[in-house]
Amino acid sequence: MPENTASNTGTAPVVGVPGEPFHAVFIRAPWVERVGAGVEVIGVVSDGPAADRIVAVRQGNLVATSFHPELTGDLRVHAYFVDLVRAVR
Repeated sequence: MPENTASNTGTAPVVGVPGEPFHAVFIRAPWVERVGAGVEVIGVVSDGPAADRIVAVRQGNLVATSFHPELTGDLRVHAYFVDLVRAVR
């Protein structure tokens, strides 16, 4: 997985997260080059130098992102994750 060496931002619509595309903050973040069977792509950068890169994936109750949702003040990705956890209970 390639790694960005500088901090940057972009927008990434995330499946299951309502509203406008998520403002994603990347810090030396790798992206996903490809996914295997059973892995759902839930986030792709829509603009900027990383446009079209996969940055969020889900496999069952596992979620991975290459951006830092905790740095934006936008809690939608966190709420999505909490909803997934609640659904498993």
